[in-house]
Amino acid sequence: MHLTEAKSLLHKSDGGLGMNVYRGCTHGCVYCDSRSLCYGFTHPFEDVEVKQNAPALLEAALRSRRKPCMIGTGSMSDPYMHCEASLGLTRRCLELIERYGFGAAVLTKSDLLLRDLDLLEAIHRRAKCVVQMTLTTWDEALCRILEPRVCTTRRRVAVLAELQKRGVPAFVWLSPILPFLNDTEENVTAILEACAEVGVRGIVCFGMGMTLRGGNREYYYAALDRHFPGLRARYEKTFGTAYTLSSPNEGRLMALLRERCEKYGMLWRPEDCFRWIGELPERFSQTKLEL
Repeated sequence: MHLTEAKSLLHKSDGGLGMNVYRGCTHGCVYCDSRSLCYGFTHPFEDVEVKQNAPALLEAALRSRRKPCMIGTGSMSDPYMHCEASLGLTRRCLELIERYGFGAAVLTKSDLLLRDLDLLEAIHRRAKCVVQMTLTTWDEALCRILEPRVCTTRRRVAVLAELQKRGVPAFVWLSPILPFLNDTEENVTAILEACAEVGVRGIVCFGMGMTLRGGNREYYYAALDRHFPGLRARYEKTFGTAYTLSSPNEGRLMALLRERCEKYGMLWRPEDCFRWIGELPERFSQTKLEL
């Protein structure tokens, strides 16, 4: 990792604000879109850029805003990657969000989130906190190949169960679903049943498939060559150089998603999920809370 002084931190995102304390990631997920060349990385993806002045930038921004809103993190780089365990920048930012009465929407794959449960609860009591957890692969052995340096799906479900006990609402990103690897009814059913059991509010899914473009395509195909010899050729024959790679099973899997979510009362339309995540309760969205 390397340290940097950022010029800004917050950006507009889904009706609220977004931030990325880190740039790059060490989870090693083979399909990661953030590796794409279009994002303009000038350093190796695993050489994480640490915005060491992120808490100072955040405090200055929150102090100057009159109206609270939701602040999201994790859209580009996981806020709980390995270096966060020692640096604690995400925690310091959450402390500021709680202090200034804003809401938080945290997207992660990591069980390091459990370290900050006290803060997540405090934010939710004062304003609103939503945790979003990515789940892709129920099979543990396959999960360790696809997402090698982060806790597996079973452990993430345990995190979701703990959030339910603490009263912190959670959503699950069912994405990506990789053609010919985890695009099966068995995989999707197992994940949805687990989500229902731990009280997930909704499932964010834009379709059963994945995206590939320059940067992440090469990384993904190299992983296929290592772990699934011959599968790359099937991808190239089926999809060519397409950006969106939809599973051949998409129709059945989307029908399954709708059926299970409606059965268990979980949101599944992306617009409904984002509306729920992004809205701050009325009593908090009008004026800034007194510190």
